[in-house]
Amino acid sequence: MSYANSSFSSSSNANNQEFMQAMEADIINADIPEAERERLLKNFLVFKEKQVNILLLGATGAGKTSTINALFGAECAKVGVGVDPETMEIEKYELGNLFIYDTPGLGDGREADNRHGKKVANMLRETDADGRPVIDLAMVVFDGGSRDLGTPCETINKIVIPNLGDHPEKRILVAINQADMAMKGRYWNHEKNCPEPELEKFLNEKVESVKRRVKESTGVDVEPIFYSAGYKDGDRLQNRPYNLTKLLYYIIRNTPKEKRLAYVDNINRDEIMWKDNDNLKDYRKGIFESIAESVSDYASTGAELGEAVGSVFGGKGRAAGRALGSIVGGAVGLVKGVFGSLFG
Repeated sequence: MSYANSSFSSSSNANNQEFMQAMEADIINADIPEAERERLLKNFLVFKEKQVNILLLGATGAGKTSTINALFGAECAKVGVGVDPETMEIEKYELGNLFIYDTPGLGDGREADNRHGKKVANMLRETDADGRPVIDLAMVVFDGGSRDLGTPCETINKIVIPNLGDHPEKRILVAINQADMAMKGRYWNHEKNCPEPELEKFLNEKVESVKRRVKESTGVDVEPIFYSAGYKDGDRLQNRPYNLTKLLYYIIRNTPKEKRLAYVDNINRDEIMWKDNDNLKDYRKGIFESIAESVSDYASTGAELGEAVGSVFGGKGRAAGRALGSIVGGAVGLVKGVFGSLFG
């Protein structure tokens, strides 16, 4: 990823890697033949190094930074700022194998988008050595308190979607932040931390308006969601997030399966951040199932691991198969423990 390597200062990763460490320890300690252990470890190391790259887009004041902090911890901070030849500053947030790139100013208007659009387009089109997109997800953040839907929709229609390649709907997430301020703070139930019917209707109308504008211009179906990242006054949480679990569900769902484990050790461990949601579906269950699917894929795909699984037929192979099942089961249990403690 050229812009990640050349434009930003390096920093050490201080995040916990409890999940990956536990999986590796289970493989090392498993009662299986050494050849199978080596194959498992080799495959695991490839799996472990999978990186998720998220590109954040949206106008100044839309709440991109507060969204990052709400999702991945209040102490999350940028590790570098790079300036490219077109003078576009890109802020980089690094959490283990999760990389988030913020493009300040994009969506501030036609002049800013004209200046920065080419850089963003290049980032979205960049591919890795296997020809796969480097940017896994383009997340466009709207300011829910702004009446201007035209400018961010133009960013989506003219800059983002045309550069997402095949199946662009799988690589874009439209998120309307600051839902609590969409009607200047009116009709927000502060006791229950949720919109009242008048505000909910207004927000749903915004969602439908964005969907319609994008569909008419590009032919692509998007599924915008509204949420509030919350905010802090110093060290004190003044307003709890709303629909943060829903936002995380859509982020994980739109991330390639083989990369989803990058989130496990990096989500915000403060339970209160995940408490309030619209509950239109069981987002908690959806998150767990998406991560568990990734773990299962780890155990069932890949040439190296495939050979190990194939050896379960007969004698020692059956023992190896049981040990492998224990490793996978333990990993899924760890996922359940992490998300269960936070989401219930």
